[in-house]
Order: sequence, then structure tokens, then C-alpha cells
Amino acid sequence: MSAFHILAQIINVLANLLTILVFIWAILSWFMPPYHPVREALDLIVEPMLAPIRRVVPMLGPLDISPIIFMILVQIIAQFLISILPY
Repeated sequence: MSAFHILAQIINVLANLLTILVFIWAILSWFMPPYHPVREALDLIVEPMLAPIRRVVPMLGPLDISPIIFMILVQIIAQFLISILPY
């Protein structure tokens, strides 16, 4: 197995972990109070990643679509990085 193959796997795993983390954060934000320790910890991780998207994309009424946009961007960037690796 080449180093580039391992790097592609690492990129893929990191992208999937980020996507899952943001998805869990979004689901918990519906059910868990904002002062809960788990929610506060996730906010510290996720909010800085979503802030740049929120500055560009307005909310759709009460709906915040920045997590969806972030998850799509993470997957697109990961696939792009994997595609430019020489095999």
C-alpha cells in the first residue's frame, strides 16, 4: 500500500468524522439545552467552522442551513484532495 493511498484514506476518514460531528451537533441542538456540557463542548468545536458560512449564507427564516453547506463542502474538498493525489 502506497503512502498516497494511506493519505487518501486519512483524508476520507477525517472528512467523514467532521461530517458526523456536525450532524450530531445539529441533531442535539434540537433536543439538548444549550447549557448542557456535551452541547457546550460540541459548540466549541463546531461553531468556529460554521461561522464563516453563516457570514455569507443568510438563515432561511428559523432554519440554519450552514451545517448542510459545511458537510457538503467538506465532502467536496475531501474528494478533490483525494483526486489530485498521484497513484
